[in-house]
Amino acid sequence: MNSRSAARLSAALLSTALLAVGCGGEEGSSVRIETGEGEDVSVDVEIADSERERTRGLMNRESLAEDAGMLFLFEGEQTGGFWMKDTLIPLSIAFVGPEGRILRILDMEPCRADPCPVYDPGVPYRSALEVNQGAFAEWGVEEGDRLTLTR
Repeated sequence: MNSRSAARLSAALLSTALLAVGCGGEEGSSVRIETGEGEDVSVDVEIADSERERTRGLMNRESLAEDAGMLFLFEGEQTGGFWMKDTLIPLSIAFVGPEGRILRILDMEPCRADPCPVYDPGVPYRSALEVNQGAFAEWGVEEGDRLTLTR
């Protein structure tokens, strides 16, 4: 097996594992982020793995626990960005590739009226993790770090 085939197989296995664990907004899910500093960060997550759940996201919520977030899972590679229409709290978002590596982290501001800005990572991604704005920086999480979804 060449390296390209191995990379595709690895990506497919990771995506399958992420989807299998995350289906249905499963309670008690968490993401472990391995930082470059050797520290692991654990984030309790709600799973958004349907079009309806991804569209609603964290809209109209007044708060989010310090160590919590929402993980958006997609069936295939995505391009384009997220917006904050009717989202009341400032968030940071990590766009994640098929192998679990954080590709881009952006800060997003609440938006109550159209047109709302679109926060586009400029790279294809397979999932995205939203947390309170500034939490990634506080936790020492950076682009290139790896995340894994667990129960």
